Amino acid sequence: MTFRTASVELIPPPRLTDQVFTALYDRIVQLELLPGTKISEGEIAEQFDVSRQPVRDAFFRLSQIGLLIIRPQRATIISPIQAEAVLQARYIRTAIEVETIRIAAQGMPDRTLDDLDRQIEEQDSAVRQGVRRLFHDLDDKMHRTIFEAAGKGFAWALVRDNKAHMDRIRYISLENGAQRAFDEHLGLMEALRAHKPDLAETRMREHLGRISVTLEKAIRERPELFRAT
Repeated sequence: MTFRTASVELIPPPRLTDQVFTALYDRIVQLELLPGTKISEGEIAEQFDVSRQPVRDAFFRLSQIGLLIIRPQRATIISPIQAEAVLQARYIRTAIEVETIRIAAQGMPDRTLDDLDRQIEEQDSAVRQGVRRLFHDLDDKMHRTIFEAAGKGFAWALVRDNKAHMDRIRYISLENGAQRAFDEHLGLMEALRAHKPDLAETRMREHLGRISVTLEKAIRERPELFRAT
């Protein structure tokens, strides 16, 4: 008798390009790599112990979302924060996320609400410990979960691809504003649990709109982040 083994679909590891892209994205957003910093394919390839091709591909993707300036025959540099790009990202996020949370608030299942409650607990811990990077990641996770609960996961990809400059300002805001962001998340959760779309919309508009105040403050206090190179 011949026995057939069940086939197992193996999940491929993340592509090298994706790994390099994500690592550099995080370092740029978290201002470990400041605007104007010069980076090279060779240097990054050595750091990640990879060939130049995945680095070249990651550089291209970062340039497409406005985080790198690739200059032929000259050094590649981290781009300055563009205030207009931050405001455009806020507009896109507000337009999409307000509608998304209205849909989610109408009938979010208990299991998703419970998942969000667990995320809120993790956020609370991150705020108490002062771990800004973790809170930033958990913030994104919460918003993505709301998109998925509304059946609009595809729209999160649109938001993600247009928020690079906004992410740098968001990260700056968490230096002294993580508690406020957390409190606003509690307000969003209250509206979602009560299934109140109008309240959810109001609170999402307030939550996303605060970036304008943070942007103005950053321009005043850290003008070097916005200087063209």
